[in-house]
Formats: sequence, structure tokens, C-alpha cells
Amino acid sequence: MSGYFKDIQEGLGTAFKGMSIVMKHLLRPKVTRQYPNPEDRFQLPERARNRLYVNMDDCIGCDQCSRACPVNCITIDTAKAIPGENIGTTSNGKKKSLWVTRFDIDIAKCCYCGLCVYPCPTECILMTDVYEFSEYDRVNLIYNYATMDTDEAAIHIENAKKDEERLAAERAKQAEEKAKAAAENPPPPVAQAPAQSASPAAGGVKPPPFTAKPGGIKPPPFKAG
Repeated sequence: MSGYFKDIQEGLGTAFKGMSIVMKHLLRPKVTRQYPNPEDRFQLPERARNRLYVNMDDCIGCDQCSRACPVNCITIDTAKAIPGENIGTTSNGKKKSLWVTRFDIDIAKCCYCGLCVYPCPTECILMTDVYEFSEYDRVNLIYNYATMDTDEAAIHIENAKKDEERLAAERAKQAEEKAKAAAENPPPPVAQAPAQSASPAAGGVKPPPFTAKPGGIKPPPFKAG
């Protein structure tokens, strides 16, 4: 019988102890952040790595960020500017020579390593502190940073193709003219040098190759007579 009442006492004591802890925390100020309220958001560190951003005004289409990406989430297509086209310069004064017809980043594949940021010569790509970009469709996670539309990109690609064909035709014509000139004006024959006499120089006889004697003694050096 004493054990029965002892168990009741321990059970009630445990319940009161637990409720006292609950009441203690109930009266304390709340520490739970009510996300996504702006005042309850965490302040991220300065070098936080989240969504990528590309400043296309400074992009020169060098493709270094795409080559540095370990997961191949960056796709860049360019078209060479034809003579007479002025693409402009970057903010640090570097002249542009390529039209960037496509600059896509599949942020769903990005591993946020930041390796694409460091090789950029114009510092146009960087990691931001934006982390709220979830989507219901993964297609919406492919960001198109190129500033020109499809029609404009097609025009620049076609112009670059025609210019390359023109340059190839000019190089072929120059090679043909050079070969024709060489055939019409062959180079003069090269005069052969007279054969050297096999006889030894006067006053000296070349000794036979040195052969070590059985005793391993080297003979004295040869002196011309």
C-alpha cells in the first residue's frame, strides 16, 4: 500500500515540475522569429553566397565564369562584332568586342561555391544575399540575363557568320595569289658548297680513335709533327 501512494506522489511531483518549467517559459519574452515578417528576418553576413547577379553592361562574353563553374550551370553564347559596330565599353574602360546573345544561369543546379565570381575580369557577376527565390516550376529557376531578344540575337549571329565567311574568302584569295606568284617566279637554285677535301691538314696526321690498353694506361696526347 505504501508503494501505491509513493507512485502517486512521484507522478504528481513530476507533473508539477514539468508545469512549472512551462509556466516559467510562458512568462518570458518570446524569442521565436515570425518569418517572413521583415522585422523578424536574420541579418545575413556581408559575404553571404546566395542568388547570382550579372551586370550585363559590364559583361564582355569572355566565358571565364562558365568554364570555372563545377556544375555547368552557366551557358553563354556570343557573336563577334563586325567592323564598324561599336558595342561600347565597360565601367572600368575595357572595350567590348563580342555581343552576348545568351547568358543563362540554371540556379537550380548552382552549388553556391562562388568560383564563377573570382575569374571575371570586369567583376560583373557576384553572389547576392537574396535567398527567397523558390518556385513551383523548375523552368522558372533558369535566369536569362541577356538584354537582347531572340530576333536581335539572330541578327548579330548572322552578321558575324557573314563576316567570318568574308574573311575566310579573303584568306583563301591571298593564299591563292601567293601560290600563283611563287609558281611564276620560282626561287633561284641554291649554290652548293664545294666538297671538303678528305685529306688531312698539312703538317698533321689524325691518330686513330683512342683505345685503352689492357693495363688501363692512357697514351700521351697527340702532337702534330
